[in-house]
Amino acid sequence: MPRMDGLTFLQKIMSQHPIPVVICSSLAEDRAQSTLKALEYGAVDIITKPRFGTKQFLEESQIILCQAVKAAAAAQLRLLTPSRVVEPKLTADAILSPGTSAMLETTEKVVVIGASTGGTEALKTLLEVLPADCPGIVIVQHMPELFTRAFAKRLDSLCSITVKEAESNDTVLRGRALIAPGNHHTLIKRSGARYYVEIKDGPLVCRHRPSVDVLFRSAARYVGQNAVGVILTGMGDDGARGMLEMKQAGAMTIAQDEASCIVFGMPKEAIKYGAVNKILPLQAIAGAMLICAK
Repeated sequence: MPRMDGLTFLQKIMSQHPIPVVICSSLAEDRAQSTLKALEYGAVDIITKPRFGTKQFLEESQIILCQAVKAAAAAQLRLLTPSRVVEPKLTADAILSPGTSAMLETTEKVVVIGASTGGTEALKTLLEVLPADCPGIVIVQHMPELFTRAFAKRLDSLCSITVKEAESNDTVLRGRALIAPGNHHTLIKRSGARYYVEIKDGPLVCRHRPSVDVLFRSAARYVGQNAVGVILTGMGDDGARGMLEMKQAGAMTIAQDEASCIVFGMPKEAIKYGAVNKILPLQAIAGAMLICAK
């Protein structure tokens, strides 16, 4: 556009006449930061530009595009709060090596979180108030590949906890959140007293890759009653069945309430399944997570 870039245009339209916006971006890492900034300004979702000549990618893009448009049409737009300033985090070994007592505890709690449309800002609100010694967290946010790495770096700069894009064999540790990489499923596994993540390829599950259901079902199987499950704003039913399995395995489960959701789809479906112990506004979820994880 002449004399105005896309981000400036988005800021203007969201301040003067807010409308649901879906960002269509190429898979370029240098564009990820700008795309995440668009989500911060009020865009509700990201999709990637289809690559010609790849039949599977085009077929999956059709599913993802339809889902994104439906979610945008159902979105409840609201003013976004500015990010707070966080003190710089010290690197490991600043004074002494971190202990490994958490890995030796067989009752160590793990939090698994699923989110979709509106989830990027909901996760920021949730994670930035957590203390540096909070239970280990594994997150699935529906987002294309490459963007999850930039999203994790952004959250890491805003939060007291460490946030990183998950890699296979990453240990789930206190004070750290692992975000499932885009276009890959993420499972939580257990080896003795150690919880770790496994990154896998595979088909779309509940129309998504990564899928919340995949993460939640793995938590039900390998973490059981030591897990706390949280399902946030999003379109569709991804996570509902997995959360029910978590609850049946003895985990505590929490859903974001309708009033604070951008799209009350995923939490609503989990509630309909009878998979939810607590229904809470977004601002109350962090405190409830910490209580459940004691």
